Amino acid sequence: MVSWSGHILPIAATIAIWFFATGFVAWIDNRDRGTFARSIALAGVAAVGGLALIVFSMQLETLAGIYAAFAGAILIWSWHEISFLTGAITGPRRVPCPPGARGWTRFFHATAALIWHEVALASTALGLIFLSWSAPNQTGAIVFALMLVMRLSTKLNIFIGVPNMSTEILPPHLGYLKSYFGPRRYTWMLAGSIAAMVAMAFWLGSIALNAPLGSVEAAGASLLFTLAALGALEHLFLALPFRDGALWGWALPTRRTAN
Repeated sequence: MVSWSGHILPIAATIAIWFFATGFVAWIDNRDRGTFARSIALAGVAAVGGLALIVFSMQLETLAGIYAAFAGAILIWSWHEISFLTGAITGPRRVPCPPGARGWTRFFHATAALIWHEVALASTALGLIFLSWSAPNQTGAIVFALMLVMRLSTKLNIFIGVPNMSTEILPPHLGYLKSYFGPRRYTWMLAGSIAAMVAMAFWLGSIALNAPLGSVEAAGASLLFTLAALGALEHLFLALPFRDGALWGWALPTRRTAN
């Protein structure tokens, strides 16, 4: 059976946070570049607060502990997103891909455009896993690691090529990244990625439904189920002629010419 505290509330909370957090990050990263330093600093303070939330909640096997850990992971993730989309942490290569680059050469160029950001995300994930390895509440680390896996899958699919690539949220100063996108095509990797995300969502959903009603286990599994389902939806957007960036059009300020 489905309960309010164990299933409905965690699902609604995750969707709301995903929607508004993505819009807020898009708004910050598409503002005038003179605001970036302050935005990164404030986001850094929030990320430190998020880490404190995760550390504090690791020993709490309660609903409040689950939500605190989830919020902490989202705050840390948001700082990484802001630092990337403002251009503060990307990679050593900040120019378009050479037109004739193919195969591994193109892959190495694309990696150089993103590598510092990827290393920062992976290092954070490993740090959170290490911190909470034997803790009763590992929600924060699991949430961050799950988002990292889904993001890597999205980036690899876009690099190889997907039928639909919406770039409305990408700020003008990162426009060169579009040159690393693959051709518009449907691949078996995209199909496999969607299938894997759907399978993961079903697995987590079954855990949530089989957990005791209103329990901590049900709430935690419901949060993860919703994240996996949203990941599957975002991958599906890559395959269908739908402008997912239109979901956050309300958050995008007037575009300014990039320097």
